[in-house]
Amino acid sequence: MKIIILGAGRLGSSVAASLVGEHNDITVVDHDADALKALKERYDLLTVTGHAPHPPVLEAAGAQDADMLIAVTGSEEINMLACQVAYILFRTPTKIAQIRSRGYLESKQSEQLFRQSAIPVDMRICSEQIITEHIQRLIDYPGAFQVLDFAGGKVQLLGVTLPCDGSFTGKNIAECKSSLPDFDFRVVMICRKDEIVAPEAGTIMETGDDVFFITARQHVHELLRLASGQKKTGHNVIISGGGEIGSSLAEKLEQNYSVKLIELSKTRANRASEQLRQTTVLHGNAVDRELLLQEGIEQADVYCALTSDDEANFFSALLAKSLHAEKVFALTNNNDYANLLREHTIDIVISPQQITIGSLLAYVRRGDVRVVHSLRRGAMESIEAIAHSGSQVVGQKIDEITLPPGTTIGAIVRDDQVNIAHGDNRIEDGDHFILLVAKKEYLRDVEKLFRVEVPFP
Repeated sequence: MKIIILGAGRLGSSVAASLVGEHNDITVVDHDADALKALKERYDLLTVTGHAPHPPVLEAAGAQDADMLIAVTGSEEINMLACQVAYILFRTPTKIAQIRSRGYLESKQSEQLFRQSAIPVDMRICSEQIITEHIQRLIDYPGAFQVLDFAGGKVQLLGVTLPCDGSFTGKNIAECKSSLPDFDFRVVMICRKDEIVAPEAGTIMETGDDVFFITARQHVHELLRLASGQKKTGHNVIISGGGEIGSSLAEKLEQNYSVKLIELSKTRANRASEQLRQTTVLHGNAVDRELLLQEGIEQADVYCALTSDDEANFFSALLAKSLHAEKVFALTNNNDYANLLREHTIDIVISPQQITIGSLLAYVRRGDVRVVHSLRRGAMESIEAIAHSGSQVVGQKIDEITLPPGTTIGAIVRDDQVNIAHGDNRIEDGDHFILLVAKKEYLRDVEKLFRVEVPFP
């Protein structure tokens, strides 16, 4: 697939890094020649220096025969204009744009605005919205480090690090399943340190394992309670950072949680206090030990460090943990920091780029793919695809399908009915099936399974 990425910032660079190793022809456009040079030195891709929406620049990038345009510059207006130019002049088939402003996304006229006859954007990405929803799910489902929706929320994939005292720890998968006769679930992957363990009935789950479960939405809380050993639901949340992510998260949480928000900038603190109705907004420094103690950090069930400053998030999260906050999240845009944070006592490290990339991948994957989520810093993917007659999987039992190494089918959704996958399940035309791919080098082989083969006349 020939893909043009407009913007060599953090998101654009991360998207390029994720896609370039998958036999895609990638060209990155930016006005910053130094940023492009750094990308070209690291990856096998093409670069074009220039202003993204200019027709000669897009032509130099190969828009005339590109399959996809991904506009993720720092300006949403530039992103929209570039999509419009690419469609009008070059008829680029798929156009994706990063658009952040609520004025564009939530207005009554937004659907009229974003159509081929107006601003031809096929998919709108709002990183802040995606990240906010991701964090909210983690707070709503304590005990999980990953909670992902499939089939319109009917199926969820959970990532849980097994504690020493969890009900599943030290038991094999068959024992755990037999202890829960009231509902079904499937273990689709186990990550033990740096190794991937293929789950089988006799596989024993150990302390510290990162285990990925798939189950129907209504069974998630019970499964989490048993696997994670989480004995209480958190109600007290403290957020550091009153920017778009911090304020949006507080707004989503304040109806059901006791929320406090700490913001260093007085202007932002005032703006947040006007926006939020039930959240306590504090003007102060989240690295101030006395302030955290005064605001009851030791009673916090969740502390979220969500400022735009990676170092501030790092230190405030460590301080909050040292002051006995139950669970601590830290946002970082730096992959090196992400690895460092995981070695310390931070419970969950949030990478905006990795979370956002999953939203793009459904457009890149071949076949009828509806949802893609990126896992373990992009090393793995979970995919929801639709099976169609003419593909290799329709009419086959799961046991009869030759899956690539490290690939597991976790669930099948048929006519809104969730069926946890078992070997004797037969896949039918129109089934949504959710699978986990542990080794990205086999993605093309996975795509071939549900690609419809068109016979020659």
